[in-house]
Amino acid sequence: IATTWGASTYQERIPSSNAHIVARLEEAGAVLLGKTSCGAIAYGDIWYSGVTRNPWEPMEGSSGSSAGSASATAAGLCAFSIGTETLGSIISPSVRCGTVGLRPTFGRVGRSGGMTLCWSLDKIGPICRSAEDTAIVLDCINGFDSSDAASIATNFSYDKSIDISKLRVGYDPSSFTGSRDHQLNRQVLEVIKLFGAQVEEIELPEFQFRTLMLQLDVEAAAAFEELTLSNRDDELRWQVDRAWPNTWRKARTISAIDYLQVDRMRRQLMGQMADIFQDVDVVVGDNFSKGMLHMSNFTGHPQLSIPCGHKVRPIRQAFGEENVGENETANLPYSVGFWSRLF
Repeated sequence: IATTWGASTYQERIPSSNAHIVARLEEAGAVLLGKTSCGAIAYGDIWYSGVTRNPWEPMEGSSGSSAGSASATAAGLCAFSIGTETLGSIISPSVRCGTVGLRPTFGRVGRSGGMTLCWSLDKIGPICRSAEDTAIVLDCINGFDSSDAASIATNFSYDKSIDISKLRVGYDPSSFTGSRDHQLNRQVLEVIKLFGAQVEEIELPEFQFRTLMLQLDVEAAAAFEELTLSNRDDELRWQVDRAWPNTWRKARTISAIDYLQVDRMRRQLMGQMADIFQDVDVVVGDNFSKGMLHMSNFTGHPQLSIPCGHKVRPIRQAFGEENVGENETANLPYSVGFWSRLF
């Protein structure tokens, strides 16, 4: 079956073998229906034949890069789907489409046979319509992968009878004061308190997390160097300044010293995140609050996005398309994020 990574340069690509997780799912009895669309080379919702849409409002794109996975699951075309994430590609389309997206701890799910974008950042996880479904799917795909150098042998177990009164839930006030979105967050926090969890205020790191993007850009440029050197990156449909072709070209000017300093920054952030989870079991907040989506991806911590209702908000333009008027709104999904310690 063609596995094109959403890119015009790979439209005819047919892999020689199944990915590790395909074998795990087949062993578990999953019915594999087909392949969904993917933002080209794991970025956004534009692929070589179009834009993947949000089924709640087809005027807007589904975000990405696991665009088709979230869209198909939200539309009821499948019971669950598989997404991949380097920096938001499970969480972002799940938020947009109102699905439950789980990005597991780095190293938990074997990646061999999947597209490599960034060796030190890529993860694979389930996109479902309920949190318990993500546990069922993760139980199937969890496990050591001898062909993935970053794979870690670890068990997975889901205990739905856990005593919530023993759970320590931390929140940073930045996600809970001010805007209308934050009012919805406060309602979520009140429900968590009603369940009996120990809720306490924490302060997330004030970290220059955007600097870490340099490492992602370099790894991605290395992974797809052949497209840059052959000029085949010109064939990709999306060609704005922030799209992959120019990002890969610019990455070739980054010095080894700068790359090493960013890697040291990343290690410092890992220590700060470990300190946070010494005091709490779970952090709750906006999925994109205070850089937590970025930071947890670089530190390898898991993130779970859960839809908790709808709200009227402006319709987002699809990537690269001026298809929505300035004041057009719709009643669209709203989600909150949860993070926990490694594994």
